[in-house]
Amino acid sequence: MTQLDFLADACGVKKRRLGGQFLADHRTYVYSPFSPIITAFVIFVVLLLFVFIFLGLIGAAFSRIGFSAQAITVLLLAVLIGSVINIPLFTLETSEPIMTNAYVTVFGMTYRVPAAAEGSRKTVVAINVGGALIPSVVSFYLLWQFPDVFAFAIVGVTLVAVISHLISKPVKGVGIVTPALVSPLVAAVYTIVVLTLFSGVDNAFALAYVCGVLGTLIGADLTNLGVIKQVGAPIASIGGAGTFDGVFLSGIIAVLLA
Repeated sequence: MTQLDFLADACGVKKRRLGGQFLADHRTYVYSPFSPIITAFVIFVVLLLFVFIFLGLIGAAFSRIGFSAQAITVLLLAVLIGSVINIPLFTLETSEPIMTNAYVTVFGMTYRVPAAAEGSRKTVVAINVGGALIPSVVSFYLLWQFPDVFAFAIVGVTLVAVISHLISKPVKGVGIVTPALVSPLVAAVYTIVVLTLFSGVDNAFALAYVCGVLGTLIGADLTNLGVIKQVGAPIASIGGAGTFDGVFLSGIIAVLLA
């Protein structure tokens, strides 16, 4: 074998290895962040909402905010499917060994830790499609559609973000975790207070949704990016495991307020 052949073979091996690594990364980025029981519960809640929508029980509420029953159905499906998709943003060198292939229970919720290379000390910071990307787009759409809630939303997002930051904590193998119900309930109470004191504001859904979603993402995830290096998580996803449930419940509670 000539030196050139040797180099060609070496390059070929390298390419094959990179291809295998890409497939491994692909499997890492697409996974359910919850245990099978929690996943089944989330699916049940979505199916229950579908029943309410098609029976017309909450159709009037959605018509007030410019969403049809079909649009809400597509949105809920997109959030549910998107919850298993994480788009990688950048990689951090961690100070702790990476935990892999495990389940971690915290705040009464069981989260799945995805597979990672053995001995790895790299955490991929990503954004979850169903827990951050789609809800953020919907939030900004609501602010554009209902500018009368903008000022109140700024205050509410700040309030929820501060509380989310205070109650969230870094969890080994998972990332940042926050209690599922606290942020949505704070957003709901704030919305009720605003609607009670200010008669000019009448869109409870928009205000509660924006405050709950953006407040949770900013307070729990974005303000805690500095501690990600310490948790030994294969992937730390904004809006993923640890905060998806809070974002999801913010939408559910906003629907009930509407």
